[in-house]
Amino acid sequence: MKFSFYTEDVTKLSAGLLGVLVFEEQVGDGAIFKAVDQRLDGLVTRLIADEQFKGKKGQTLALHTHGRVGPQRLLLVGGGAREDLQPGDLRGFGGGVIKAGAAAQATAAAAVLPYLDGGATPTTAERAAQFLAEGALLGGYKFDKYLTGDKKKPFSVEEVKIVATPDNVDGARLEALKRGSQRGVEVAAGVAQARDLINEPAGDLTPTKMADVAQKIAKQHGLDAKVLGPKECQKLGMGMYLAVSQGSDEEPRFIHLTYKPKGKTPTKKKIALVGKGVTFDSGGLSLKPSNAMEDMKVDMSGAAAVISAIGVLADMGVPYEVHAIAACTENMPSGKSYKLGDVLKSMSGKTVEINNTDAEGRLTLGDAITYALAEIKPDEIFDFATLTGACMVALGPYHAGVMGNDLSLVERWLAAARLAGEEMWHLPLPDRLKEQLKSEIADMRNTGDRYGGALTAGLFLKEFVGDTPWVHVDIAGPASADKEAGHVAKGGTGFAVATIVEYLAGRE
Repeated sequence: MKFSFYTEDVTKLSAGLLGVLVFEEQVGDGAIFKAVDQRLDGLVTRLIADEQFKGKKGQTLALHTHGRVGPQRLLLVGGGAREDLQPGDLRGFGGGVIKAGAAAQATAAAAVLPYLDGGATPTTAERAAQFLAEGALLGGYKFDKYLTGDKKKPFSVEEVKIVATPDNVDGARLEALKRGSQRGVEVAAGVAQARDLINEPAGDLTPTKMADVAQKIAKQHGLDAKVLGPKECQKLGMGMYLAVSQGSDEEPRFIHLTYKPKGKTPTKKKIALVGKGVTFDSGGLSLKPSNAMEDMKVDMSGAAAVISAIGVLADMGVPYEVHAIAACTENMPSGKSYKLGDVLKSMSGKTVEINNTDAEGRLTLGDAITYALAEIKPDEIFDFATLTGACMVALGPYHAGVMGNDLSLVERWLAAARLAGEEMWHLPLPDRLKEQLKSEIADMRNTGDRYGGALTAGLFLKEFVGDTPWVHVDIAGPASADKEAGHVAKGGTGFAVATIVEYLAGRE
């Protein structure tokens, strides 16, 4: 899919569909809207009145122009109150336009860029174009690898035209639009890569296959790749990670990808990105109910995010040394499985009593974090995991829970999330809850009580971090979607890729 920019008379624009974002207090306003409505003899205004279109979020109004203007169809999309519009909302707008264009079998779809209204700065224009491009590409995403026959339909839209009025686009802004759309293409590619990995059936995407994919990504983006098998992990003392894997017939694979900036300029800092890589989670001997197990192929969403994001960062040439780490394994029940009451020795030397084999992600992450601290000595460390259902109970299905040991780093991360348009919320790590992790026979247990489960999971991980600035992102809710909406497809979402890129490749 290619992107182009159009600043001429919109009534002469050649496109199968033109999408316009309409705000509640501005229905009928705007030069582009008025130009199209005038050429259609006021038809749009009459339809708005007849259909009671108010520009509220979620409202749409579509009509065929029957050749009276260049665009064959017009799609009005409610944007809600203009003052409430966030740049990230343009992803949903772009996704909606591209879906409508595909439904109409259009080969070219156009979208009016609303952020240029009012004389926006080049930086604002760049972000708007980025999100619109991301939304269009991700709105066209479909995991159809296993579909056959009529179910596997080709996507018709080949070009997206971003429309801006001539009086709102000077040379600097036009260049900003081009930069923004290119960045959107890069970020969307990373998100789509993560979605592909998450959506793969667990029977196909085993830990070994995950390592193969990671090595291909490394080769494609010029990264260094290291993959450790069980023997190497045993030598390093990864007792928690290996215990989780021992119930499965599939061997575990510990993945470490490295990006180093080119040139002689000293690296600004080292960043470690650790992703939970449980390619299927049955719960182990603490077996999940069948319906709770159906979507457990998504339990490697954190690994998918960091492996996909590092490729984008390498292509952008960020000035940081970045490491993506994923301890990939299955968590399966068998005669070899680790058991309730077992005491595991971690790579850090800490011992852990097991009181729930379905709290396996924190065990794999604990050893992965220890490995990162020992082998990389990062200035900052982030982990991403579909870690707890308790986080979904607290925040719902759309927000990630963010915890950490450095308030400044947490705030910088949340600021990047806001700029990236991904919803995250800061949660505490109360010392009083550490009492729940106490064990009589080991240094700690792997789970606490029911209440505050997301927080005790964070407290467990904190035990392995030490003084290194650290952020934990629980993506249990937003890692997957049960229905499509705008730019979000049903299934894996690729959540956190956009924020990782924003944090490490943000504009000055």
